Amino acid sequence: MKSNWIKYLFIVFIVIILVFSIFKIKQDENEKKQEEAYSANQEEKIKEIKLGIAQLDTMNPILSNNKNIQDISKLIYEPLVNLTSDYKAQTCLAKEWAKQSDNSYLIKLRENVRWSNGQRFTSEDVRFTIDRLKDSQTIYSANVQNVIGVDIIDDYTLKINLDREIPFFEYNLTFPILSKDYYAGEDFSNTSKNASPVGTGKFKITEVQSSYLTLEKNTSWWNKENEITLEKITINLFSSIGELYNSFKVGNLDLISTSNDNLQEYIGTIGYSYKEIKGREHTFLALNTTNYFLSKGEVRRAISYSIDKNNITSSVFNSKYYASSFPLDYGNWLCQEQDASSGYNLEQAKQVLVDNGWSYQNGYWQKTENYRTQRLVLNLLVKASDSNKVAVAQNIKGQLENQGLRINIIQASDEQYRQAIASKNYDILLCSITVSPSPDLTTFFGEGNLANYSNEEVNNIMNESKNTIDENILKEKYTRLMEIYKTDIPYISLYNNKYTVAYNSALVGNITPNWFYQFYGIEGWYK
Repeated sequence: MKSNWIKYLFIVFIVIILVFSIFKIKQDENEKKQEEAYSANQEEKIKEIKLGIAQLDTMNPILSNNKNIQDISKLIYEPLVNLTSDYKAQTCLAKEWAKQSDNSYLIKLRENVRWSNGQRFTSEDVRFTIDRLKDSQTIYSANVQNVIGVDIIDDYTLKINLDREIPFFEYNLTFPILSKDYYAGEDFSNTSKNASPVGTGKFKITEVQSSYLTLEKNTSWWNKENEITLEKITINLFSSIGELYNSFKVGNLDLISTSNDNLQEYIGTIGYSYKEIKGREHTFLALNTTNYFLSKGEVRRAISYSIDKNNITSSVFNSKYYASSFPLDYGNWLCQEQDASSGYNLEQAKQVLVDNGWSYQNGYWQKTENYRTQRLVLNLLVKASDSNKVAVAQNIKGQLENQGLRINIIQASDEQYRQAIASKNYDILLCSITVSPSPDLTTFFGEGNLANYSNEEVNNIMNESKNTIDENILKEKYTRLMEIYKTDIPYISLYNNKYTVAYNSALVGNITPNWFYQFYGIEGWYK
């Protein structure tokens, strides 16, 4: 019996060894497969992407009028001040700035920056660029239109002098800086060097052909904290935007961006990923607060409560626009988590009038003041040549008249429209602006604003905000400003256009574009 017990024990021991050996072999095989898969994955990581430009005019970013080039050029050239994905001013070539007086800014530059040809970046390059912006017609000219001079203090310090106070002027310093020495002795507008200027950015131009450009990683880039995975960007050149769209559709480009609301008609709906964000075109109603009826807060509130913005974007634009609640409601860090539809309340629209002595009789809202009965009728001014705006005006008229608010649409010629704005000769104005990256709201609340609106608290907020650098204080003041905007209702924000970035589904990385910059996080992109 004892020998049998020993024999069984020996057999069990052998079985355990065999099982362990098999398990170990399988584990080693799995680990080897994982290592091989990881290695294969590493080998398959493509460190090149392909972009496109339609109708190339020049690669000089301050001479080009091509939005496509302006976007891509930000990979090559850098500004003094950059913007984050939520439109907050961020240091770039300027490591710090300070408002010395209402009319001057002191700028300190980074001292470790070199151009892609190895030369030093200095204050002279900044003054040279501003001078060229002043004497050229470019989309960046408006950024420096109030600059009257640049004083060089030393190689890395300069002072920018303005002809008047510009709130949040640092947001104007987002134009690309070019090298003074590179253009020395050249005709800036016509030199062949504009085909491939040197920059200080993440990538540099290394090849220029008739059908494509090649960018390669700039190994001399000053920002050593962000390692760049991408090694090469090929930029294919096309004679038309249609050709560019077709190239993306068949997979020959990895990313395109556009504010074209019919993009899917060109590239279809499958085979790519995309992100849609609010664009720069902000459309709103300006309510002339000097008008007899519109001077009354309850009338402005009744109009606002009666307009369903989502109805406008869906019925007029087939949901290709975003409803908006405030001029900065496009992702700006000072205006987060806005509900554009929160002001729509038909019952409240009627109640606010009733509570303030209005009554609805014979198809009109009316009110008796000083022994005189006034019937509420308002004119809505729109530019006749803008068919979309006319359709929006008709939609608004229909919505308001369903509430008993009588509206006459005035379709003005372009010149009549311009003159009406200049003289503030309108009741309600339907218009659009291209919003600035700056949080400055002088257009809406400053002197001579479109609503003829004045509010002492708003004036104080505006004055205090332009001189503070404390982000918490600024956020607090703008939160209060939005509350006043929605209570007093001098304007009714309606909608913003959509900006779309479509990209190859194989593109890996943090892709968080906005209308200012498409390439946040490009350092870590690959396919």
